[in-house]
Amino acid sequence: MKPAMAIHDSVIKVRNLVAGYGSLTVLSGVSIEVRAGELLAIVGPNGAGKSTLLRIMSGAFKPWSGTVELFGRSIAAYGKRELARNLATVAQENSVAFGFTVLEIVLMGRAPHLGPFHLESARDLEIAYDALDRFGLLRLSSRSIQELSGGERKRVFLARVLAQEPKIALLDEPSAFLDLRHTAEIFTRTRELCASRAMAVVATLHDLNAASEYADAVLLLKDGRAVAYGSPEQVLTADNVREVYETEVYVGRNPATGAIAILPAPGARP
Repeated sequence: MKPAMAIHDSVIKVRNLVAGYGSLTVLSGVSIEVRAGELLAIVGPNGAGKSTLLRIMSGAFKPWSGTVELFGRSIAAYGKRELARNLATVAQENSVAFGFTVLEIVLMGRAPHLGPFHLESARDLEIAYDALDRFGLLRLSSRSIQELSGGERKRVFLARVLAQEPKIALLDEPSAFLDLRHTAEIFTRTRELCASRAMAVVATLHDLNAASEYADAVLLLKDGRAVAYGSPEQVLTADNVREVYETEVYVGRNPATGAIAILPAPGARP
């Protein structure tokens, strides 16, 4: 099926965001533009403003100044249901108050597509089971979410995003709690969705090598300001990484893929 939007069409624009909490400024003049089919990685040390930027882009937090547009419209102009049909989010921590099963959690992603008082159809179940299968969760479908490990829970909520079928996905540390195998699977699946559905993905990451390997563009933040924004090769230079993380690093190439590879240099400060 042909994607609703063509690859490279602009889907979200952020202009001159300034935001904070109380008297504390967390973001200062940040601007980005994300296109359909693009994966943007937001990287930087703790406290750089990564999660706050993602919350503003989701409409959950209002900036002091600046604008966020989805498909050329202010995010404030969207109703909750319309916004949910276009945009999905996964937070760093996903707590569930009740013992829903894995399948029930994933089916919640279909809610924006259902009419009032309508139950899920056979098609909705098919979409949910496909999402579970893609993230290796079919055997856990009847298990309570409360019984799962942190990594398993993370995969469940990513499967819910897949079932929601959004045009934009905002992922806060999607590889947190995941082992090496599942981290690779998550990003492989994400890249497939970018290509097949022209879905735009914005992900905050601590792993600079994952950002280099999988992202089309990288935003490097320090103290709420954009130090660099562009391709991984443009952004993840030794000088930029050294400035932001205040430690010596080695920047080379992954011999298997050719992507930028970043390692602490011998004798680097902890």
